[in-house]
Amino acid sequence: MEITPMLPEHADEVLAIFQAGIDGGNATFETAAPAWEKFDAGKLPGHRFVARDAERVLGWAALSPISDRAVFSGVAEVSIYIHPEAQGRGVGRTLLGALIDSTDRGDVWTLQAGIFPENAASIRLHEAFGFRMVGVRERMGRHDFNGTSEWRDVAFLERRRAD
Repeated sequence: MEITPMLPEHADEVLAIFQAGIDGGNATFETAAPAWEKFDAGKLPGHRFVARDAERVLGWAALSPISDRAVFSGVAEVSIYIHPEAQGRGVGRTLLGALIDSTDRGDVWTLQAGIFPENAASIRLHEAFGFRMVGVRERMGRHDFNGTSEWRDVAFLERRRAD
């Protein structure tokens, strides 16, 4: 497995993996992956990676700014999505490690993640990298999935850089 910067030539595979996460029902409130231009514009340069094997993208991780206010310029939200066929093979651990390395060398001092509590594997992954559970935001939003709409809680985790 190779970790490389996320580039426009990865767009189709990245968005397909995002859509697979959406379709799984425990990754996001989103109902459809956006066009690449919108996706790309929402991610921080220098903090976006793909994991690849010889043939395809296995997963991706990227940061999004939480605000356009200057005071929050060093605070970002983590997104990490793994192709369903690549789950359980260490792809998420490798990607999150690369993302944290990039922030520890850069201008991001706080990472946050909002995870559905049912996604226990993602919570465990983040905690393994020093994220702490800040709390659970109850009934954070309505999740439209498979023709139903229900309130979902979101576990809120954060990681602060050591320095």
